[in-house]
Amino acid sequence: MKTFIWAALSILSFAGWAVSEESSYDLVIYGGTSSGLVAGFEALAMGKTVVVIEPTSRVGGLTTGGLGQTDIGNKQVIGGLSRTFYERISKHYSDPSAWNWQKREEYRDSGQTRTAEGEATMWTFEPSAALEVYQEWIEETGLEVVYEERLDREKGVKKEGARIVSITMESGRTFSGKVFLDTTYEGDLLAAAGVSYTVGRESIEEYGESLNGVQTKRARSHNFVDGVDPYRIARDPDSGLLPFIDPDGPGEEGSADSRVQAYCFRMCLTDHPENRIPFHKPEGYQEEWYELLLRNFEAGENGMPWINSSMPNRKTDTNNRTGFSTDFIGQNYDYPEASYEEREKIVARHRLYQQGLMWTLANHPRVPGKIRHHIARWGMCKDEFESPTGWQQQLYVREARRMVSDFVMTQNHCQQREQVEDSIGMGAYTMDSHNVQRYVTQDGWVKNEGDVQVGGFPPYPISYQSLVPRAEEASNLLVPVCLSASHMAFGSIRMEPVFMVLGQTAAVAASLAIDEEVSVQEVPYEDLRKILLEKGQILEHEGSKGYRPSPGYTSLKSLKGIVIDDTKAEKEGEWVPTILTHGVHLGYLHDGNKGDGSCRAVFASELPKPGRYEVEVAYSTNENRATNVPVTIQFKGGEVTKRLNQKKPPESNGIFASLGTYEFGSTASVVLTNEGTNGHVILDAVRFLPVE
Repeated sequence: MKTFIWAALSILSFAGWAVSEESSYDLVIYGGTSSGLVAGFEALAMGKTVVVIEPTSRVGGLTTGGLGQTDIGNKQVIGGLSRTFYERISKHYSDPSAWNWQKREEYRDSGQTRTAEGEATMWTFEPSAALEVYQEWIEETGLEVVYEERLDREKGVKKEGARIVSITMESGRTFSGKVFLDTTYEGDLLAAAGVSYTVGRESIEEYGESLNGVQTKRARSHNFVDGVDPYRIARDPDSGLLPFIDPDGPGEEGSADSRVQAYCFRMCLTDHPENRIPFHKPEGYQEEWYELLLRNFEAGENGMPWINSSMPNRKTDTNNRTGFSTDFIGQNYDYPEASYEEREKIVARHRLYQQGLMWTLANHPRVPGKIRHHIARWGMCKDEFESPTGWQQQLYVREARRMVSDFVMTQNHCQQREQVEDSIGMGAYTMDSHNVQRYVTQDGWVKNEGDVQVGGFPPYPISYQSLVPRAEEASNLLVPVCLSASHMAFGSIRMEPVFMVLGQTAAVAASLAIDEEVSVQEVPYEDLRKILLEKGQILEHEGSKGYRPSPGYTSLKSLKGIVIDDTKAEKEGEWVPTILTHGVHLGYLHDGNKGDGSCRAVFASELPKPGRYEVEVAYSTNENRATNVPVTIQFKGGEVTKRLNQKKPPESNGIFASLGTYEFGSTASVVLTNEGTNGHVILDAVRFLPVE
């Protein structure tokens, strides 16, 4: 009856009548993503009334939108209802009727999602299978899902102080609740509620990270080969840049910007002739959009420009690879803050770009024959999405808004240089940012920037505090998707299984807040932890206990004296960052074995009192190091330059080498250069130890 009444009201609204209906729930979830659905199932299990509001006509977000080759990192830390989903996927494929286009025994999984023998889960699946699992789950639980209702982002959030009372859709339909969850990829509810957020990349200084901000020196993967010309007429800057090259890039190394890592569609392809839709040349196709792709091939690129991961029924999950691929680099900067209409245009433009790309790869004579012929045998699937072209509506929104709360997850939490004491789930994936911009180098060639992929650390805990806003901004809102995390930490957390884990956690926390009549910030962690463990959430991992990133890593807190890290030194020239699991604090830098005097660093510090201090320099030894690094100590009444042999192991705990004791006033300074050096010069830290 309720459905019938609302359908009638919708007709009146469509006809021009002003319609308003208000429904009240314990928990209102905005966003029918995987996180939102799992949160809804958990809220029902906790005995709460709940509604999930989905702005589109399809639930499941990326899980049902093409991302079927699950990014995990470590399957052991996926528990609770998130693991239940993958168990349901396994059960789905145990039915012979699920295998339409190939036999079960013909299917071979690949990569990290391979299911071990006897495992009750399955981690790779067709989008349609994920949708079927979710729809069955919704029907079993009776979860109320409202489709095609978009939040009125201008005036749709009603608050009393810091408490959200209700949210209103563009249609006029209103939902009141005791607690609200924002489970969208965009963070629309948190923004409309006045919660602090950010878009883009922080500087390396903001949270003491080394991977954030502009990262041209790390952008080695997914990049152009050398010698790809960026101009419409080759080697003629006056002819103008080819499309999608940022004329203002790249920016200062390590600096903050508002650029967003690239989006794409995770295509579901097939090579089965009866189910295949050949790639078509879309209306609006512009060959100039793909000139850089063709020039990249002509400059020597011979790699396949996609990752084509196998899925059941002769289908694939297809993702970005090489310097010019499915990522539409630099064309999504406006998306997080854009209006609904503007977002639809951005999505349509991404689809046009990717459709044109696939047609170009499969047909253009300037594409190498082996690549052209391989790609041409694939096509979209007839049986996956609603569109007759086989293309989905869900864009891969890798990152949009991110909440800024009193606590922010950072690179240091992922690598466990800083500890989390209130774990509500675990992340395990590599810190992963796709390219952010395309720019012209000083040599006049085109390159991509922003690709960062750093792993090598075990699973790490995610803090409950990262799910809750500042108390004065929203006391009854939880944000398990656009959570409070830096760009780099979010790059590891932003995996669909983890979003499900955090969605379930948020629902449990919301239920506790309702039962105990407290704000979400005041939910007792021990109560939350107890329930999460009872429900099978994984909050710790054996491999993480007592973890240090590597034997060569040294935290600043563990060192005596006055230590100035390379991140705090005043640097000139091109110092190159290296692996992050060695050295003091966030690793070390080197000069690239130039020996030309172009690299200089000043380590300066205020001293607590004048007196005698021992001066020590930190470095990691190796056979390729310089034996004659000039180090100038500026002390009270003069200065002296010494030559440091960085091939020789440091004598102080294997970290620091002493350069002597000197009398200082209120300040101390050490200058290190690569003038005339005969190997790699390492820049890590300088320490001043008071001598009694």
